[in-house]
Amino acid sequence: MSISVLLGVFPVIFLGELPDKTMFASLVLSTRGRPFMVWLGAAAAFAVHVAIAVSAGVALFTIFPHRVVEAVVAVTFLAGGGLAIREARRERQHEDREEQLAKSGAARHRRPALTAFIVIFIAEWGDLTQVLIANLAARLHSPASVAIGAVLALWTVAALAVVSGRGLLRWANVVAIRIVTAVVLIGLGIATGILAIIA
Repeated sequence: MSISVLLGVFPVIFLGELPDKTMFASLVLSTRGRPFMVWLGAAAAFAVHVAIAVSAGVALFTIFPHRVVEAVVAVTFLAGGGLAIREARRERQHEDREEQLAKSGAARHRRPALTAFIVIFIAEWGDLTQVLIANLAARLHSPASVAIGAVLALWTVAALAVVSGRGLLRWANVVAIRIVTAVVLIGLGIATGILAIIA
């Protein structure tokens, strides 16, 4: 395990997930159930998704030649940057939709941990952070470090959402966070693309 990889993955995933739909879902669910139980359900869903994403990233590196993996990762980072910019533009509408999803999930289930698990598990499929985790696992060749860094980042975001989500959202500029995320992803995409060309 590499501590430097873990410490590098944490802020990237944290920034990518902070203004995400799953934070809003956790926030809404925590207003209708015990916050710790909501966090527990969200944490379990995140752990499953990280395991899937890291496995996909490792499989990608095992199956394809190094140069192809680097090119795919570069393109996906750049696409993720574009997606983050698009989401920054749609932030208000996106937040309203996810709040409705969380409310309908809370209305159907009386068990907050199970509800949180189901809502987060469904919402995270194909999410920016899931794709990013798979890319980092393929690129950094340290799946355990990527997994631990990603899980800790996702659990931290979920904890922030259930403990102080509404106050945090008033303080944080979600659009600015999305733009910072886009800049980081585009930078990673360009760096990975250069490495793929010169490797």
